[in-house]
Amino acid sequence: LSIENNKGEVKTMDRKRLYMGSFFDYFTVIFDPREKGKVRHKLIDVLFIAVAATLCRCDEWEDMEEWANAREEWLRQYLELPNGIPSWYTIERVLNVIDPKQFEKCFSEWMKEVTQFKEGDVVAIDGKTMRGTADKSNSKKAIHIVSAWCSSDKLVLGQVKTDEKSNEITAIPELLDLLFIKGAIVTIDAMGCQKDIATKIVKEKKADYVLSLKDNHETLKGEVEEYFKDAEQAGFKDEKILQYSTKEKGHGRIEERLYYYSTDIKWMDAKKDWTKLTGIGMVIRRVEINGEKTEERAYHLGSVKTAEEYARAVRMHWGIESTHWSLDVTFREDASRTRKGCAPQNLALLKRLALNMVKKDQERYPKKSLKRKRFIASLREEYLEYIFSINFR
Repeated sequence: LSIENNKGEVKTMDRKRLYMGSFFDYFTVIFDPREKGKVRHKLIDVLFIAVAATLCRCDEWEDMEEWANAREEWLRQYLELPNGIPSWYTIERVLNVIDPKQFEKCFSEWMKEVTQFKEGDVVAIDGKTMRGTADKSNSKKAIHIVSAWCSSDKLVLGQVKTDEKSNEITAIPELLDLLFIKGAIVTIDAMGCQKDIATKIVKEKKADYVLSLKDNHETLKGEVEEYFKDAEQAGFKDEKILQYSTKEKGHGRIEERLYYYSTDIKWMDAKKDWTKLTGIGMVIRRVEINGEKTEERAYHLGSVKTAEEYARAVRMHWGIESTHWSLDVTFREDASRTRKGCAPQNLALLKRLALNMVKKDQERYPKKSLKRKRFIASLREEYLEYIFSINFR
């Protein structure tokens, strides 16, 4: 196939690679709602460009068009592009009209294939507000994205959207429906500490849970807090209170975590209300920086059996918070001003998709930062192809 690129140069391309690879298997099923007679660019072409451009440090729509024009020859190895490179406005419009739930479903199906999920892995669920999507002039609140993260692969497994943080209670069950997490330990912060969510994790998803217990369950938290207060006064001598500890040092910082997990909960009236509740936990976190000491305590409900499982679940929950930090710092998610329609939600998924793709490289540049890997991908087509090959075979 001979084509003329945007520089007027005629190139000969090999059609054998067009639409080859599992990327097209996963995402061609997305329904195109555009009016057929007015469509100039194939939906899968636009999606492929958006994903590749996001991977290559393009965090805004205009950047995606500029990048695609510069990489047209490379793109034509995989895409027909019957009418050339779509404009940034077309890319934005396509991402605004496709169904986010269908896009999220395709994303989750892809993640089932690429993650090396093992029984006992921690799956952390937490929400992140996209601050730039708030529109005070129209009284529009910022979009809140709830994501699930896997500890073994350190990848995002799925996401759903809510309009505000208080709606996480309804979003979490919807997110759980997207996930295959049999045998996992699911960790959720206090907003998700709900009886129905615990039941869904255990009965429908065949997993365990460690749920953060705070003042939204004031009476229950008070009982657990009082239990461990009495145990501490007694020196934690009760054999039914399982213990585990960690200590980390570095850069003038010492962090010690003391984990206490008790399966002696027959006295709790709440035991009958929480599916498979096997224990209650307390973690004491002590930090010393340059001689200055701080201490904080957190409490949890769990269906796990050992202090080691409890400690691992609590410790690994930080991973999703680290991922949220990467989305802000590396992908500039909070800086995005895309606010209308489905575009903000789909753009959030694009960033998580690109984040996973870059993180998947643990061989070529295992020690380089996500920011550096994106930079290399933007410069070297060979590395960009490598990233696609290890994610979409």
